[in-house]
Amino acid sequence: METPFRLMLWLSLLMCSTSPFALAIHHYKRWPVGGSTRFYDFKVQTMEVTKLCKSTNIVTINGIYPGPVLYAQEDDRVIVKVTNESPYNASIHWHGVRQRLSCWSDGPAYITQCPIQPGQTFTYEFTLYQQKGTLFYHAHISWLRATLHGSIVIYPKTGVPYPFPNPYEEHIIILGEWWSMNPIQLEQSTLASGGAAPPAEAFVINGHPGPLYNCSENDVYSIDAVPGKTYLLRLVNTALNTDHFFSIAGHKLTVVEADGEYTKPFTVDHLMLGPGQTANVLVKADQSMDKYQIAMGPYVTAKNLTFQNITSIAYFRYTGAGLTSMARPATLPFYNNSLVVNTNMDALRSLEVTNLPLQIDENLFFTIGLNVGQCNRQNPNMTCQGPNGGIFAASMNNISFTRPNVSLLQAYYNSVHGIYTADFPGLPMKMYDFVNGAPNNSPNDTNAIFGTRVKVLEYGAKVQLILQDTGTVTTESHPVHLHGYSFHVVGYGFGNYDPNTAKFNLVDPPLMNTINVPVSGWAAIRFIADNPGVWFMHCHIEVHLSWGLSMVFIVKNGDGPLESLPHPPSDLPSC
Repeated sequence: METPFRLMLWLSLLMCSTSPFALAIHHYKRWPVGGSTRFYDFKVQTMEVTKLCKSTNIVTINGIYPGPVLYAQEDDRVIVKVTNESPYNASIHWHGVRQRLSCWSDGPAYITQCPIQPGQTFTYEFTLYQQKGTLFYHAHISWLRATLHGSIVIYPKTGVPYPFPNPYEEHIIILGEWWSMNPIQLEQSTLASGGAAPPAEAFVINGHPGPLYNCSENDVYSIDAVPGKTYLLRLVNTALNTDHFFSIAGHKLTVVEADGEYTKPFTVDHLMLGPGQTANVLVKADQSMDKYQIAMGPYVTAKNLTFQNITSIAYFRYTGAGLTSMARPATLPFYNNSLVVNTNMDALRSLEVTNLPLQIDENLFFTIGLNVGQCNRQNPNMTCQGPNGGIFAASMNNISFTRPNVSLLQAYYNSVHGIYTADFPGLPMKMYDFVNGAPNNSPNDTNAIFGTRVKVLEYGAKVQLILQDTGTVTTESHPVHLHGYSFHVVGYGFGNYDPNTAKFNLVDPPLMNTINVPVSGWAAIRFIADNPGVWFMHCHIEVHLSWGLSMVFIVKNGDGPLESLPHPPSDLPSC
């Protein structure tokens, strides 16, 4: 990166900062009390499942895979008693739930809580304040998310209609990945190798691989469709390590919601969801009487990455079509077709815009990507299988997050010293051509700094964050998820972020909780830091999270109880 660019970046970040009193901050003036209360009893259990002609024990909720649906309405109070009957530590994250004044129930292990140990119980309590749409829950420890996940369906308040015609039926479609290996062992063996994660053995739709996989001819999910009717499909990508394309043969998908927020409707042939993303689409059964394939397949942008490339198939079968007839084939984009992804993102717009910061107090710039450390292990052939005989890591602003062995939220609340440092950098520590000129002669020049560092935000700060993909090892798309908040995606582009040429949408930017940062590009997000607590931000590709592609925000208390972190629950697990 040339010196003029470096100066422009630093100066622009300084100039964008404003006084914290420059704009009135939207505060929540009442405690988020639910309109009604929903009680759920979740038991983390193991069960034996046979897929691909192999039997394996998986971790589930209540012996169901995918897990039971959590139904609620906007503003409901939700109480979920979780009893861990498995032999593994467990914790559950309510992905996309903004946890208004309930940070203790967010769920990521060693961030907001110690894990629920075998035989223990913890009760999560939160209010779905001003939230509706499709979200999901999943294990947030090790790689147990592979099978421990389920959807959250939040309906509008009674008497409040959808902002689109009522569908004839609704169906939940959960996109996932399947391994026969225990996911904890899978993570451990991957980290021990120093190299990449093995590809999934199969992709699954609602837990079913579909007919293209071995021993799976009848392991297929199917939707029965009445001709002429419109269906609402609630799509959730729970996959561990792969972005996914989705399509239905011969049918258009009209997107009406993304990440639990209504959008201006737009229609596509194919949709891409990164791990952690959800979308609601309308599909009209307006084709000839027949059976049609529903397809999911990989979107892969990293170079030299081995991945599963067999499509998972389900069926969209019209009532009256033959049960044994051949299904009309669905087509998916080529595995690295970024044009489809960018076209989808270009069309994504909020239906209504609220709380969009127009002036900025905190202007942050985070690089994201992979690193390669030098081999420092015995038996390098087995344990240093990263590029050039190195060890994979991942980082934000070249800091590879080290997970503590106690809860960061408890350490913060109790002022325990020595667990973390409050010096996560707001700008890259080194400025260079992030995309094209990265020092990629690994392992010598791509070492990350390891540490448990956090970035502290004042209550009410209006934050802009630039997320910049890097080519230190390989450029690739990264689905970055922020806990505790939804954020406005005000811009995205390709190459190195340049504040002088970047185009922002400050009219109707989409409100999301997980943004796929474009391959070889950047994304700009904005939010108001008005929810006190400790909030995890990380890549939702599980192997990248394990390698350290994450960081933590601490949002300080404001004034009074409605702007302050409440005391911890009495049954909070201990480490």
